[in-house]
Amino acid sequence: MPAGGGSQAAPDRPRVPDVDSTGWLAETRDSYDTVAADYVELVRDLLADAPHERAALALFAELVRAAGGGPVADVGCGPGRITAHLHGHGIDAFGIDLSPVMIEIARREHPHLRFEVGSMTNLALADASVAGVVAWYSLIHVPDDEVSSVFAHFRRVLRPGGPLLLSFHVGDESQLKTQGYGGHPMKVHVHRRRPARMAAWLRAAGFTVEAETVVSSPESKLGGILFARWHP
Repeated sequence: MPAGGGSQAAPDRPRVPDVDSTGWLAETRDSYDTVAADYVELVRDLLADAPHERAALALFAELVRAAGGGPVADVGCGPGRITAHLHGHGIDAFGIDLSPVMIEIARREHPHLRFEVGSMTNLALADASVAGVVAWYSLIHVPDDEVSSVFAHFRRVLRPGGPLLLSFHVGDESQLKTQGYGGHPMKVHVHRRRPARMAAWLRAAGFTVEAETVVSSPESKLGGILFARWHP
């Protein structure tokens, strides 16, 4: 789900990040807290029928190792399934999410991995502290005017040469989602974007886009995947 960043909290009581109680971050956090239990069941096995997305994640893991290895931030990790998948590829992955309930579930389902609460709009990670960043369909609720700031945070926390993997829904429209997983109420905007637009934002943030593709999978009827990295 969309989110990211934060500092380590006690395993049984994730810290709730300080966000504007009336803004889109608060609405996103509250919405995913509400649907978390149903969401985890709906997405649990999506990768099993998504060979192209599994291949993208395997390539990302290979690029992390080729760049020297190290910790990898799964930003907007939700219940931690992508974090765990990367761990299965031998990657030192940890998860970050805005929703405290999602983090509780992630810690329960993957007790051997590290999960933190926070916002991708203000990543509480040190400069050049991670070997890779993945944002797996977790930018879809971020407004257009916030994306560049998020990418600036990604660049700040990445080590030079570390890969960035993004996936997102492809399209031109934004829709308000008022009912979600399990029929629970939500209030989030779902933004669909063209790969060229995402690539342009990445380049403006100082990244080099190395590869892009679109896929159709259980995760997204039309999903975009971008690989990028930056060099000083």
